[in-house]
Amino acid sequence: METDGAQTHQRVCEAPGCRLQGEYRAPWARDRLNEYRWFCLEHVREYNKKWDYFAGLGAEQIEAHIRADTTWRRPVWPLGARRSGNGTYTHVNDPFGLADDAGLGEKPPPLNDGSEQLTSAERNALDVLELSWPLTQAAVKSRYKELVKIHHPDANGGARAAEEKLKEINAAYSTLRASENLPVA
Repeated sequence: METDGAQTHQRVCEAPGCRLQGEYRAPWARDRLNEYRWFCLEHVREYNKKWDYFAGLGAEQIEAHIRADTTWRRPVWPLGARRSGNGTYTHVNDPFGLADDAGLGEKPPPLNDGSEQLTSAERNALDVLELSWPLTQAAVKSRYKELVKIHHPDANGGARAAEEKLKEINAAYSTLRASENLPVA
C-alpha cells in the first residue's frame, strides 16, 4: 500500500490461518515485554484470555516478584540508615534528631513537666475531660463547664448515655479539683 510516495507497512495477524490486519500488539513473554506479536482484534482477545504473566513460576517466586514491584524494583534500606559501598548499613547523620522524632532512633528523654507526680486517678480524670498536662484549676473548671453543657441529660432529651457521661465528667472534675498538683492560676 502506498500513500503519497511513502511506503507504509501493513502487519498481518500472526494467528495461524488468519489474513486480517494485525493492529493490536501483545508481548511475547514475561521476559520479553518490549517485543511484540501482532494480532487482529479477535485473536488479541483470545491471546489476552490465555496470557498468564506468572506462568512457570512457583508461589515463592511470585511473592518475591510482587514484593519487588512494590518499590518499583529499586533498592531499599531501613529508614534512618543507608548502605555504604561495602554493603553494610551506616547511621545517617541526624543533627536535629528528626529520626528520633520519627521513632527511628533512641527515644528522647521525657520532658520534666511535672506530669510524673500525677496519680493514675488524676491522669484518668484528664482523659475524661480531654485535657493535657500542664494546666491550672481555672482551665479545668472552664473545660468542665463546656462538657456539662454538651452532655447534660436535659440538653440531650433525657438520654441515659448522656446521664452516665455526665456522672463520669463530675467524678473527673471532683478528682482534679481536690488535686494538690494543680496550680490555682
